[in-house]
Amino acid sequence: MNITLVTPQLPEARSGNWITAARYRRILRHLGHRVQLATEYDGSECDALIALHARRSHPSIRRFGEQHPAKPLVVVLTGTDLYRDIHQDQDAQRSLDLASRLVVLQRMGVPELPSHLPKVRVIYQSVSGCHPGRARPPSSYFKVAVVGHLRPEKDSLRTALAARQLPAESRIRVVHAGSALEGQLGEEAREESANNPRYRWIGGIPHWRA
Repeated sequence: MNITLVTPQLPEARSGNWITAARYRRILRHLGHRVQLATEYDGSECDALIALHARRSHPSIRRFGEQHPAKPLVVVLTGTDLYRDIHQDQDAQRSLDLASRLVVLQRMGVPELPSHLPKVRVIYQSVSGCHPGRARPPSSYFKVAVVGHLRPEKDSLRTALAARQLPAESRIRVVHAGSALEGQLGEEAREESANNPRYRWIGGIPHWRA
């Protein structure tokens, strides 16, 4: 098949949506399909459209649905779709109606879509193998990695706040990688790093390094 895969983010953003889209492209190509990755659907001929984000990709979803009502149209729902947009945004709600299939990445996303259950499929994220790494495990402490951008929709400092409650003899240290998508969140992370000896925020880093 000739598939167009739409994601609202560019690779420079290092967002979860882009990483998911790149993973889907790799898997689909391995299965023998031709895949074009784009930030919007431009009307080019294809056999199916896969769109990440019901609200932000709605213009592409609407255009493809209007031009090709009989072709497969898959909408992959993000966290902000599930827990905010589809409950209050008309574009996101219209995307649900236009889709021939809806994909959620974990089973607790299904109850958020009771009126669209026949369309819903759960596809768990997975990896084919782990990077072997070269660093030796720390001997004096137990390092916990938190990988994720600091966003208003997330409780980004919850791990850091939980680490404050650990007993004095605990060896746990938290290292948090991810960009602050709002300035205030970055200030809060820097302040937490300065005052919490168990927490260190290192900001945004490349995917391979994470």
